[in-house]
Amino acid sequence: MARAFTPKVVTANDLLEGDVIYLTAADGWTRELREAELIVDEAEAQLRLLAAQSQPQIAVGAYLADAKAGEHGPEPVHFREDFRRTGPSNYNHGKQEAVANV
Repeated sequence: MARAFTPKVVTANDLLEGDVIYLTAADGWTRELREAELIVDEAEAQLRLLAAQSQPQIAVGAYLADAKAGEHGPEPVHFREDFRRTGPSNYNHGKQEAVANV
């Protein structure tokens, strides 16, 4: 028996900066998971992934990540995706530095 489809977001890494990015419903990219498109249909998820993979000048390594609807937009389901969205872990830079200096 096939497993039920779980909601997804399309995620990748920015080609030039390496940051984690997410595909939006408006076909743009964002660095904020809460702004990503939460896809609830399996066929649509595959089409959105193909759209992301057709933009190698922007995004590399695009894939579908499990997500769930949250109060402020999509939220990660697995530790890996939660970890990826916070940025590098070796020292505070990028997203982590911005939060530290608020």
